Formats: sequence, C-alpha cells, structure tokens
Amino acid sequence: MSDTISISFERDGVDWTRAAEIFEKAPLGTREPDTLRRTFENSDLNCFAWDGDALVGIARALSDGLVQSVIYDLCMLPEYQGKGLGTRMMQGMMERLNTANVVLWAVPGKEGFYARFGFRPMLTAMALVEDPARTASQGYITL
Repeated sequence: MSDTISISFERDGVDWTRAAEIFEKAPLGTREPDTLRRTFENSDLNCFAWDGDALVGIARALSDGLVQSVIYDLCMLPEYQGKGLGTRMMQGMMERLNTANVVLWAVPGKEGFYARFGFRPMLTAMALVEDPARTASQGYITL
C-alpha cells in the first residue's frame, strides 16, 4: 500500500460520485451520490481513506456517544482491500466511537476481518428492511 494513504474524519472535499463508485465496486450495492452524501452528513462519525488526492475508502457510524454505536458502509476499492487499510479505518473509528458496545453490518464472508477486532456474530439481531428479497439475496437476512 502506498505511503500516501491517509485517513480523514472530515467530509471536506469528498466527491460523492466517486464515493458512490467505491460503494458499488467494493461491492456493497448501489447508492445515488446524493443519498450517500446525506447518509454521511446524518452520521455521527465519518471516515475517508485518501491515496494522495484520490478517495479510495469510506465508512460511517451512528452513536449515542455513551453506550451504543453501529458501524455502516466500511468499504474501499478492491485494489486496496487486503492491504491493511480496512484495519487502519476500523482502528480510527473504534478509537473515536469510544462506546462500550459497537454493532456493525458486515458483508457476508468478511466476518473473519471483524472478528480480529473482537466482533462476534449476534444471535438475536433482526431487521426491518425496505426490500426483503433483495436484502436476502445479498445474504444479509433470511426470509
């Protein structure tokens, strides 16, 4: 991984079209750039990875600041995966969240990555989702 990779927690300078491309290529699905921008603006913590001036990774979290946090959308371009960037982003987010409990949504097959940070599968998590069939086809819920 390039030494020019930096992590930022500010939204300044983010090209949301590029962020939506990263989201899709990661692959986490498809989001319209404006929707993605608004989800990040409404989140308590944002994390961005930059290779020089190029945006290469994104993540966000919601938190009550005391007890509970949830991490969403940790993703990066495929060519940056498996090189320590996700670890750096997770470490930076966990330090800033500083809550006793953190939950996250993981892409199926990536559970081992999160287990390294102490995350464990939940037995009682449930979800009410907009499109159950699509969400089930992505492996996030069972029908």
